[in-house]
Amino acid sequence: MTEESQKEEILINVTPREVRAALLENGILQEVTIERDSRRGVISNIYKGKVSRVLPGMQAAFVDIGLERTAFLHASDILRNGPEQKSNGETPTPDIRELVREGQEVLVQVVKNPLGTKGARLTTYITLPSRFLVLLPMGTGVGVSARIDDENERDRLRAEVESFIDDEDGSGGVIVRTAAEGVSRDALRADLAFLRKLWAAIQAECRTAKVKTRVHEDLPLPIRVLRDLVTSDVERILVDSEADFQKMRAFTKSFLPELTPMLELYKRRRPIFDLHGTEDEIKKALGRSISLKSGGYVIIDQTEAMTTIDVNTGGYVGHRNLEETIYRVNLEAAVTIARQLRLRNLGGIIIIDFIDMEETDHRERVLQVLEQSMARDHARHQITPVSPLGLVEMTRKRTRESLQHVLCEDCDHCGGQGFNMTAETVCFEIFREIIRQHRQFEFDEALVLAHQDVIELLLDEEAAGLSQTEQQIGKPIRLQPESLYLKDQFDVVLI
Repeated sequence: MTEESQKEEILINVTPREVRAALLENGILQEVTIERDSRRGVISNIYKGKVSRVLPGMQAAFVDIGLERTAFLHASDILRNGPEQKSNGETPTPDIRELVREGQEVLVQVVKNPLGTKGARLTTYITLPSRFLVLLPMGTGVGVSARIDDENERDRLRAEVESFIDDEDGSGGVIVRTAAEGVSRDALRADLAFLRKLWAAIQAECRTAKVKTRVHEDLPLPIRVLRDLVTSDVERILVDSEADFQKMRAFTKSFLPELTPMLELYKRRRPIFDLHGTEDEIKKALGRSISLKSGGYVIIDQTEAMTTIDVNTGGYVGHRNLEETIYRVNLEAAVTIARQLRLRNLGGIIIIDFIDMEETDHRERVLQVLEQSMARDHARHQITPVSPLGLVEMTRKRTRESLQHVLCEDCDHCGGQGFNMTAETVCFEIFREIIRQHRQFEFDEALVLAHQDVIELLLDEEAAGLSQTEQQIGKPIRLQPESLYLKDQFDVVLI
């Protein structure tokens, strides 16, 4: 299916303390964003912070902005005046101690939410986005989104913005967003005027605000969707909350009138996320294995350092020879992987192990399909050629927590390992524990409390081991199943 034929719709589900937004392309879920009152993200929020520590060895500083953990500010993210240029044209990064000092007040913006044990990532290069433009109050010049392919349109937009930026005092820099393609000069001017007023209000707030307080908060999720996710491909935006629908409609009438006709209030009894199986797709995205229509499957393992993805043929034997079979599975997997990265919001380093292909043309085509499938992803990404080991290495910008981290937590029982000991292993653990107890204490009988599967194994395949243990300790061993025990839980009670 060509990119031009992609038709999108956005579903917004609102409950008392949670809002979910889903982006669907041709009825297939591509992205989901979840915002909860208890864990609302802080990306794009602006704070008046205080430098708590400066770490020269890391070229970074920790800044207290009033959150649970201090935030991280790298030297490269600190605005500086009049930088010296290297001979090759690059700007050298000064020593962090020349840029900030402990106890200094700084105006910072969050560029990455706190992730796991890490605090938020900060920058002093403030950016203020609107529908068509991004204002860089401390920047200069005009940039145009690389997603606008038409060179004539790029030149027109740059010229339009430059023409009225020159008329303003202290204009700063401006980036023209993808959504600006085809819009009028008046719309661009109105957008910039709004952003200037917003920046003036933030500056006024900052002058009177106390240290370690927020001076500007980004829009709530339903309004951010209108600003950031709506493209020319979006046909409708369904909202299942009357109150939020009215807020969104008021916002579009004031700032984005062209979007008002797209808004629809969802009134049907059937939950909005049941449309197109959206709820089921979210649950599937929490699984480790993704089945392919061809019969193959993809395994996705998310770790602290990176995400690894393995492609397998499974039961697929549908083509003339093995090479063709592998090629077809890899092609389908490339499309699926791109969608899953977007849906699960996986970021950082990603390693993909496609099934080995002998033909160079096949390897190049699979990589091309992966790149084409990633083209609609809003997150910045980079894909490298196939490595000598046959792996595809890529990165995807990580700004907020993955879907798994938002919706799940590590298992209290297995400690996040994702696996438990077998019943056979538990039997040997029991034998060792009984012998250890025998060497330390006097008793007449040992009572073993364990899961039903373990007890059955002790009475069947491991009966000989149980008998040998009884002979070794010279005491009888009694077994008792416990319905509330997990398979690798047991107790040895001395009587």
